[in-house]
Amino acid sequence: MIKKTLLLIVVVVAAILGYATTKPDTFSVQREITIKAPPEKIAGLITDFHYWAAWSPWEKLDPAMRRTFTGPANGLGAQYAWQGNDKVGAGRMEIMEAAQPERTVIKLDFLKPFESHNTTTFSMTPEGDGTKVNWTMTGPSPYVSKVMTVFVSMDRMIGKDFEKGLANLKAAAER
Repeated sequence: MIKKTLLLIVVVVAAILGYATTKPDTFSVQREITIKAPPEKIAGLITDFHYWAAWSPWEKLDPAMRRTFTGPANGLGAQYAWQGNDKVGAGRMEIMEAAQPERTVIKLDFLKPFESHNTTTFSMTPEGDGTKVNWTMTGPSPYVSKVMTVFVSMDRMIGKDFEKGLANLKAAAER
């Protein structure tokens, strides 16, 4: 009986590890919202990391989080680093492209709890009396991530945070 149980466990683990190899080498998470504000106002809240405290879904997870701002105050080259509790970890962001107000591209490097290097893009398109804001994050999916996505997708893990952040961005921009 024990041998059969162990064999079953080995087969299940091997199946999961084998299935993980079929997962894509990259991931993408995307959400959008329409905000009743001009693109310039919304872009200002995105390209100046000092304003992220007003809308980022992760900023309030650690009231004692340490933040460092370097480079220009906003726009191309602006940098923001953070170090916090287990909920926010540690990392840094740098604005790599600021084609205001249409598009902002951010290099996003997580250092803790796990290291990853991703790209975040905010695109803004005027739509009627508002602006459609699209928030996308893309990055590589190493094998460990592929194994994790057998059980839960990146979209499900991060998508809710994007939705909350976009709702907060909407509230901040529409004030």
